[in-house]
Amino acid sequence: MIDRENTMRAGAPPAEYRPGALTRLLTPFTRWIITNLLAPPWVFLVFGLLNRTRVYGRRRLLRTPNTLILANHQSMIDSFPIAYYLYYPETVLTPHVVPWNAAAQENFFRSPFLAWVFYQFRCIPVRQGRRDLKALNRSARTLRAGTMILFPEGTRSRDGTIGRGRPGVGMVILQTNPRVIPVTIEGMDRILPIGARFPRIGKRLSIYVGRPIAYQDLAANGRSRETAQKIVDRVMDRLAFQRRVLARLKRARGR
Repeated sequence: MIDRENTMRAGAPPAEYRPGALTRLLTPFTRWIITNLLAPPWVFLVFGLLNRTRVYGRRRLLRTPNTLILANHQSMIDSFPIAYYLYYPETVLTPHVVPWNAAAQENFFRSPFLAWVFYQFRCIPVRQGRRDLKALNRSARTLRAGTMILFPEGTRSRDGTIGRGRPGVGMVILQTNPRVIPVTIEGMDRILPIGARFPRIGKRLSIYVGRPIAYQDLAANGRSRETAQKIVDRVMDRLAFQRRVLARLKRARGR
């Protein structure tokens, strides 16, 4: 969900969201209602009925703590088909498996109401500019106890191609040593293009869940920005490879 586009053009940046005592008390109930009763029907309507979604490798998804899903970024709602299409309906009985994700503070936390909504959606706010050490540390703490979705590119692709990842995600990996699952999405740029307010219908979405990525050989070089970038580069190479696999599968189906 993290995105650098459509940022606030005027005025001060939004203040960091700090949930109050009542919100923290009610969150286990409100979050379950939103993520299990409200979000899944909307997600299945948009991606399962109004658009055609095909998933490959769903069985490779891990449900254990310290699992990091890294995906390419095509739209502002990329995390929804991953979190609520791939993991449902098991989230009803095990809501803790719903992944967390990072979200641009200037887009998703710009008002108290939006901040509350996306806090329920397990979003961690990240400040504009992305050199947000506090958010990186919060992401690392959250990841150790659960599952998280991050988009290494940091911004959406305008033409669907996969760009270069940023080292921040690699630093999170070096801090937490998670199981890294690469997920390639194809078609979200047509369902919700940059600038569109509402999802389009009649499109095709493909989701490819890859095998876990080995990176321990790189991590052995020590925790540094250079090592972090090399790990992310390996992830992006895998995502690009999976995109080519999706293209071959599409041709094999004759579409």
